[in-house]
Amino acid sequence: MNDAHLHMVVNHFPIIGLFFGLLILLFGIIRNNGTLKSTAYIIFIFCMIMGKVSMMTGDKAEHAVEEMAGFSHDYIHEHEEAAELFMKPLYVLGIVSIFGFVTVAKKRSSEKIVSICALLIAAICLFLSKDVGTTGGEIRHTEIRENTSNSNASEGNAETETTEDKD
Repeated sequence: MNDAHLHMVVNHFPIIGLFFGLLILLFGIIRNNGTLKSTAYIIFIFCMIMGKVSMMTGDKAEHAVEEMAGFSHDYIHEHEEAAELFMKPLYVLGIVSIFGFVTVAKKRSSEKIVSICALLIAAICLFLSKDVGTTGGEIRHTEIRENTSNSNASEGNAETETTEDKD
């Protein structure tokens, strides 16, 4: 496993975890269920930790792919910027989740306010995670780049069909 592979393994957890954590927290708030809220907080804390690990492996992943054909520093820079913007509210969400976990465990009166704050911060994080995931994918997946025209895809398909016809 090289550094780029390690980065790709860990960077999916914060994005996918946020989605599930947000749904679990929302359901926990609706049902007023402390176990569901605590589960969501644990997921958010894990997302924060994996986000930090992803940030720590990002530079090494860049060095692993920078000599490959089709690599663009512009795409990696855009991804880095999106990741840095994403991590700020994710750190806040992790800290609020630690506080939320304690309020649920100790049955504090501030539990509802903390859970609503965590829900709003998680929604912001989820919104920002879309750009992080998309810009990360654009580094090596040219087919998802916005500037890729349909005519290029059609030409590639035509070449494939022509090659298959010759066989």
